[in-house]
Amino acid sequence: MAHFLNDTIAKRYKGHVAIVRIDLNIDKDSVEGLYRLRSAVPSIKLLRKHDVRVVLVSHRGRPNGVERQLTLKPFAELIKKEIGESIKFLPTFDFEELREEISSSKDSVFLLENIRFLRGEEENDVRLAKQLATLGEVFINEAFAVSHRAHASVHALAKLLPSFGGLQLEKEVAALSGAVKRAEHPLVFILGGAKIADKLPLFKHFWKEADIFLAGGGPGNTLLAAQGIPMHDSLYDKELVPHVKKYAFAAKVLTPSDARCDGSKLLDIGDGTAEEYAEIIHAAKTIIWNGPMGLYEKKAYAKGTAALWNAILNNKKARVIVGGGETIASLSTVKKNPTSMPKNVFLSTGGGAMLEYLAGEKLPGIAVLK
Repeated sequence: MAHFLNDTIAKRYKGHVAIVRIDLNIDKDSVEGLYRLRSAVPSIKLLRKHDVRVVLVSHRGRPNGVERQLTLKPFAELIKKEIGESIKFLPTFDFEELREEISSSKDSVFLLENIRFLRGEEENDVRLAKQLATLGEVFINEAFAVSHRAHASVHALAKLLPSFGGLQLEKEVAALSGAVKRAEHPLVFILGGAKIADKLPLFKHFWKEADIFLAGGGPGNTLLAAQGIPMHDSLYDKELVPHVKKYAFAAKVLTPSDARCDGSKLLDIGDGTAEEYAEIIHAAKTIIWNGPMGLYEKKAYAKGTAALWNAILNNKKARVIVGGGETIASLSTVKKNPTSMPKNVFLSTGGGAMLEYLAGEKLPGIAVLK
């Protein structure tokens, strides 16, 4: 079982340095980006409350070496505003120099440059992890969104130092575990977004337990294609059509009965489908949602996703878990502040990590926290 940060642990490391893995692979100006950033703030503040200095580590994008457009420097000012304390950006990877800077600086919070600028991060290189480990005495994982990746700053580093999950990570594990173990029925899955491939494990894992799957977006289009409906220029996965036929005609899998289109492209579920899905959501006791219903970024194709959000926000009795960057970003179709959500709605900071955890997979970044 993973161990998590608390007052006692933070107090234990007073005067020491904590390496905190966070997730800044975000658009800092988006609703979802701000929510993900703010979710890490309580752990940082708890450590600082007990005079623990903090080195923040994150990645951004998939750079091939150093790509200055993917620098983390712009996030330093944003984090400063959130934690109410000055923060020093560390632009180099000279680890001897970094250690001296951290030990001698008047600042107590540091932000390391994009860790993916270094070779070895995505390969889970132990040598890189050993270098990172020299920067602190304890490791805190507050990046649930990348905990399904066995990367050096998530997995290998956790083996080298006393390691704990952050406050948000603990909430993620508790919420997702509860949804799996204590799901009340009707249990409804809403599966949208671009790809059906990452949703297939949920179909398989919850096929017996789930009451209804509501499909839209790319997954909905792929299921429609499996039913023999031409998709033309719509987004769908041609290669997976044969693999989803066993789900496409099942009574518990609902696909769009109408749609909003641009020419031959299906870009949103239609009013009839939205109304049908909303009625099912109103009656549900457990709801798990990953992926918007269409191209919500454009107002003309945001109505389906907005209708589902409204139905969820009006259901005060169901346990609701919503995950995936695009899904949380789509909250902007009905609500501007993701931090003021009903108590029964949990917004997960993970997309792929959430799907894998729900499907019963062991996440390397969590399994290592023992």
